[in-house]
Amino acid sequence: MDRVDDARFMERALELAENGRGCVAPNPLVGAVVVRNAIVVGEGWHARFGEAHAEVAALRQAGAAARGATLYVTLEPCHHTGKTPPCTEAIAACGIARVVYAVADPNATASGGAAALAAHGIDVLGGVCADEGRELIAPFGFALRQRERPFVTLKLAISIDGAIVDASRQRGWLTGPESRRAVHALRASADAIAVGIGTVLADDPSLTVREGQQVRTAPQRVVFDRSARLPLSSALVRSAAAAPVVVIADRPNRASAQLLEEAGVAVLSAASLREALQSLRSRGVTHLVVEGGAALASAFMEAGFVDRLITFQAPVLLGAGALSAFAALPAQKADVAPRLRVVARKTLGSDVMTIYAVSGE
Repeated sequence: MDRVDDARFMERALELAENGRGCVAPNPLVGAVVVRNAIVVGEGWHARFGEAHAEVAALRQAGAAARGATLYVTLEPCHHTGKTPPCTEAIAACGIARVVYAVADPNATASGGAAALAAHGIDVLGGVCADEGRELIAPFGFALRQRERPFVTLKLAISIDGAIVDASRQRGWLTGPESRRAVHALRASADAIAVGIGTVLADDPSLTVREGQQVRTAPQRVVFDRSARLPLSSALVRSAAAAPVVVIADRPNRASAQLLEEAGVAVLSAASLREALQSLRSRGVTHLVVEGGAALASAFMEAGFVDRLITFQAPVLLGAGALSAFAALPAQKADVAPRLRVVARKTLGSDVMTIYAVSGE
């Protein structure tokens, strides 16, 4: 089997991995395909935290056809006993002849699977679709390396001319239903979703995961709110019992903060964005999705705390007076402004979703 076939089957494994989004954290997304004589005989993915890994699910579907076959998996098979036995043992027991994986396991506790499989006489090849494999588990890998803050994804819906709201400042949907479904898939992958107080006052969002997306644990809802003026009547406060709500303030009004805490909202004091992110990390947030508005987006970008920027660009022009997504960022000269790496670009209905790597991760 040549590298073209290897890439084709790995791409299928990457697609399958997405089925676990929202249900496997803190584990990474993983997909697997069993191929015999160029025919797929088994497919699987890590469907839920604590349950069978992708390799085991694919091998179960393949059954006896796994003997002598090739296993494609997006992450190096684990070689340790956690909530499930080592995947390397299941692979060897099924008589798999060849294992192809995208990226090595960044978790030192679980790594070593490739060497263990080779010791069983199995042909092992790594690095197929490696860039895509790394991107699939980017927040997971970041959390293993960086304990000071979460992996941060900044999401923005923008017009062709880069605005997030028109001159009237009246909120309305810029993007179509396909983009909104993608946003909820993004939310499902996060430990927390953040907005600024201006967005809350303008839109009264619930910041929940909808559009049919399943989540094992509802993401925390975070409001960057300098003086803790989040209204008690807001959708966030009224639903605080259903999913955690956190207000981050640098100079909270004591009376307001007390009322919020009595309503079930956690109020955290943070003198800087760095301190705020450290506080969120200590609350178990390893992946934070920031959804705006313009002041918060600019603050995260200027501070260098954005790892991925995802824009959903609608085919509309908002013209004079519209609010730029990065209106608060310092001016840059075109010839020296940093060029962001495009990770992926996809058409969603009439919109275009683009994922940019910002931090270099």
